[in-house]
Amino acid sequence: MGDPIKEYRLAKEIFRHGRDLILSDEAQKMKSFTQHGMTSVFEHTVSVAKYSLKMANVLEKFGAKIDRRSLVRGAILHDYFLYDWHEKNEFHRLHGFTHPKRALNNASRDFELNDVESDIIRKHMFPLTPIPPKHIESGLVCIADKWCAICETFKIDISSYIIYRINLHHDIARGRVRLGHLHQHKENVI
Repeated sequence: MGDPIKEYRLAKEIFRHGRDLILSDEAQKMKSFTQHGMTSVFEHTVSVAKYSLKMANVLEKFGAKIDRRSLVRGAILHDYFLYDWHEKNEFHRLHGFTHPKRALNNASRDFELNDVESDIIRKHMFPLTPIPPKHIESGLVCIADKWCAICETFKIDISSYIIYRINLHHDIARGRVRLGHLHQHKENVI
């Protein structure tokens, strides 16, 4: 899992930058689609946001300028295609090549995107999609996406704590969890 304090801070940052996306009914639909193994598309995108931020932390130590807000938002929406790509049909057969465009169309329809966020979504499947990422944030999500896909396929738990924290933030913001109830069960919160 990693250091719980660092994981907690990453979860807070993901929720802060992606709050409107995470709380939206549209993005919550990603929970109903499986991505890799037993991981939902929503869980996958949270993991990708986490690992993109971890790589950004390293690059920033060397002076790189990272738009962390766009990085998180693009990571959360990079697989916003909203269908079960495991279903056998002609359209899903080319999923790896076609879903970035579908995700971008859906995200552009449902949310306001900037150039960095659009580039992240459009180019996250490079080199399957031939045009390379234009922004450093796009490259980070592209790399994090591959890493998370490998771990999820082989059922390696890399993000259960942070996914738990994001879902908890969601439930608190929606009024589904009372804070008094959380204090009674502290062992489940951290």
